[in-house]
Amino acid sequence: MKSIIKFGYLFIVVILASCSHSSSNEHLKSNFKVTSAVQKDTVVNKEYISQIHAFQHIELRSLEKGYLQNIFVDEGQHVKKGMLLFQIQPTIYQAESQSAQAETKSAEAEVEFTEVEYNNVKALADQDIVSLNELALASAKLQKAKSELQMAQANLSLAQTHLSFTEIRAPFEGIVGKFEDVRLGSLLDEGELLTTLTDNSKMWVYFNVPEAEYLDYAMKEKEEDEHVHLKLANHRLFSEEGIIETIESDFNNQTGNIAFRATFKNPNALLRHGQTGTILWPKKLDNVTMIPQKATFEVLEKKFVFLVDSKGIVTSKEIKIEDELNHIYLIKEGLQTTDIFLLEGLRKVQNGDEIEFNVIAAEEVFSTLELHAE
Repeated sequence: MKSIIKFGYLFIVVILASCSHSSSNEHLKSNFKVTSAVQKDTVVNKEYISQIHAFQHIELRSLEKGYLQNIFVDEGQHVKKGMLLFQIQPTIYQAESQSAQAETKSAEAEVEFTEVEYNNVKALADQDIVSLNELALASAKLQKAKSELQMAQANLSLAQTHLSFTEIRAPFEGIVGKFEDVRLGSLLDEGELLTTLTDNSKMWVYFNVPEAEYLDYAMKEKEEDEHVHLKLANHRLFSEEGIIETIESDFNNQTGNIAFRATFKNPNALLRHGQTGTILWPKKLDNVTMIPQKATFEVLEKKFVFLVDSKGIVTSKEIKIEDELNHIYLIKEGLQTTDIFLLEGLRKVQNGDEIEFNVIAAEEVFSTLELHAE
């Protein structure tokens, strides 16, 4: 009885193995699609994290000490150049200005009087009626009056300056920022921060570039401005193109990068100071080798393809990736345009398998992929 059971078991195993082998052979005999790489000129977008700054962004501070009497604007308001934003109580400074004005008028009258007196003494001295000493005294008195007038005028100018400092006006057209801890009636110290003012009609976008890429850019002959694009935080492209205008003087020794600055026009005021984004810098690549991403597989973070020879023998081959586009890898090394590689069914084969295959023209394969080429 046990012998019959063992025999039956072995018979089932043999049958299953035979079926499995037969199924595997049938599987490998099925036609696989293979293709080859193409070489084209193309454009890739290098991406760099960026910081967005307004063309002008300043702090508005109190220039005098006093109580905040009026606030004429609101946070986020667009203001014109010269527009009155804040006013500090001007009473004391008005009084000082009026006092200085009165002193100036008095000094002017004194100068007029001493000039008449001097001219009279001079006329008498010319006729030898008075001595030269009296003329000298009259001249000294006139010079003193003129000096006092100059001092009074300087005091008046200073008082008027202090009075003008009680009015904080917009130095340029822009957007008012957040109010700091100031409200109507607040006692302000000289130099206390009130708010900020931002001119975002154009924006400066800073991004860090590795040394090798900086050298490629610096050593390249530039016939025209270098244009870049800006991808915003919502992954949408900003409508305006930017132009690379300046490069910082020093490299960051810790990162090995150097900061570039691109300028973007901001006609609709969409961009604001302090935003972040991603710079897309188009780089042209000439005669680069391309393959579909789906034709590759990964082992221990290395990329491979399955090469197929004329007899249908499958062999894995490591490749190096230079860059990538949508569904496409740009090959740095490891593959020639004459090589035939497996396009689909990579999980169904292994090294040394013999397969039947159909060659699909590379142009037909790439016509179905999202290719950005020239």
